[in-house]
Parts: sequence; structure tokens; C-alpha cells
Amino acid sequence: MVSLSDIQQARTRINGVAVRTPLIPLEYEGITLYLKPENLQPIGAFKVRGAYNKIASLTDEERARGVITYSSGNH
Repeated sequence: MVSLSDIQQARTRINGVAVRTPLIPLEYEGITLYLKPENLQPIGAFKVRGAYNKIASLTDEERARGVITYSSGNH
């Protein structure tokens, strides 16, 4: 399970990399939904948050072995 501390550490790692996007409230069938438009990121997707956070948290040994990624989406 992801802890609050995990989230706070990730936020620190991606600070200055991912832009802060707004929460947009939407009323739907009597409830309020909040949309997080990650398409407002410079690359147009949320993937920068998770990818950068993971790579930034690698040990020197892990980083030296390299990173391979794959996406069938918008990379």
C-alpha cells in the first residue's frame, strides 16, 4: 500500500519536473467529481510523474544497469 510518506517523497522528487495541474470540480448526478487534467503537462500526459519518480528513486547500481521503457500510448 502506498503511504502518505511515499506520496510526499514522490512530490519532492518530481518538483520542478511535472507542473501542478488544477482540480476541476464537476457536478454529476448529485455528486461532485474532481477532474485532474494531466493533459496540461508539457508532454500532454500523466506518465511523466510516475516515470520520473521511479527513475529518480533508483539506486546507483540500478541506474547503472539502465532503464528500458515501453508504452503503447503517447510516449
